[in-house]
Amino acid sequence: MSGRTVTIAQVAKHAGVAVSTVSYVLSGKRTISADTRRRVLDSISALGYHPNAGARALASKRSNVIALVLPLRAGMHVPVLMRFASAVVTAARRFDHDVLLLTADEGTEGIRRVAASALVDALVLMDVELDDRRVPLLRELAEPSVLIGFPAEPAGLTCVDLDFAAAGARCVEHLAERGHEEIALLGAPSVVYDRGTGFATRTREGFVEALDGHGLKGIALPCEETFDEVYETVRDLLLDRPGLSGLVVHNEAAVSHVLAALRQLGRRVPDDVAVVAICPDDVAERAGPPLTSVLIPAEEVGREAVRLVMEKLEGRTVPDSTLLTPLLAVRAST
Repeated sequence: MSGRTVTIAQVAKHAGVAVSTVSYVLSGKRTISADTRRRVLDSISALGYHPNAGARALASKRSNVIALVLPLRAGMHVPVLMRFASAVVTAARRFDHDVLLLTADEGTEGIRRVAASALVDALVLMDVELDDRRVPLLRELAEPSVLIGFPAEPAGLTCVDLDFAAAGARCVEHLAERGHEEIALLGAPSVVYDRGTGFATRTREGFVEALDGHGLKGIALPCEETFDEVYETVRDLLLDRPGLSGLVVHNEAAVSHVLAALRQLGRRVPDDVAVVAICPDDVAERAGPPLTSVLIPAEEVGREAVRLVMEKLEGRTVPDSTLLTPLLAVRAST
């Protein structure tokens, strides 16, 4: 049959069944006997039949596409974001869905446009702010949605993420267990906090609360991404706080700069300053020395977001909140 398009009628004739039977096998809308289903699938394979995507979408009222809304804004570290995006794409393919990636910072307008066009079945949103202007619209849309991240008021939404508050607290706990009495958090760039980005703010809150809980002295500071800015921040921090012996770094772009700055300032890791990072495992393992770290589980979060949105597409009830427990791996830096 190569060289021309195979039709559903040709598949039906080859399998010795009605066209409607082939359609039911493809859509799953009616139960077909195992023998008949196998005969139809064998004919589809033998003839090289591919269902017309447009016709299938019209018939099912599904586009088989998910929108991943990932606005690229200042202060965001793209390699980490792409881990989440890749996880969403890979998981969506397992459900026979493609992903439409929306990177423009259009706020509600981009979401309205995509939803009104019937281009997508559902939406997954990233870079969630505490006071996120997209949230009220999501509550109104017919299309199901899942947020990777938590706004301040998540009621009526479906949200999934690492428990960043617990991650910040876990880092403090680890350093407290090793006898450190004064520590600091070097967090996201200041613009990320200025926007009220949820993951950064929650990490800082968890860190500060844990300082009090463990009776430690400390401070939480934003950290920019260039070496010169990081060096200045670390230098001033060590001058202002001579008793400081532990750092928590929640800024993947700054991790290597922090370690280089400590070396230039004559501080050995972990002898003089212990360092804990919140980052993907491979980033921590490549550092010199390898860093004790709390994993950012991008793959797991992406898979869970897609699973939740697919459950919602099928009309099933899902939990409003899914928080993944932070896992700390101890390496040479502490």
